[in-house]
Amino acid sequence: MTLDKELVAALEDDYTKARISAAERAMLDYVVQLTRDATRIGPSDHAKLRSAGYDDRAILQITLISAWFNYINRVADALGVGRG
Repeated sequence: MTLDKELVAALEDDYTKARISAAERAMLDYVVQLTRDATRIGPSDHAKLRSAGYDDRAILQITLISAWFNYINRVADALGVGRG
């Protein structure tokens, strides 16, 4: 959570150019891959997260939260939630 509007704007524009830590970047790289094609995630992706300082519990939490948001967004899209 942040109240830094500039950071939020930078993340929305292109997280790869935002001023974030290496650990945050590794996490977001993982989340993007999970969103685009989770079947391509493997042990090397988890190793990158561990190298960035995340333990197995954190990796599980990142995965579950990201997958849940992807699921909910797809359900909402399919049901037309938010469309006028």
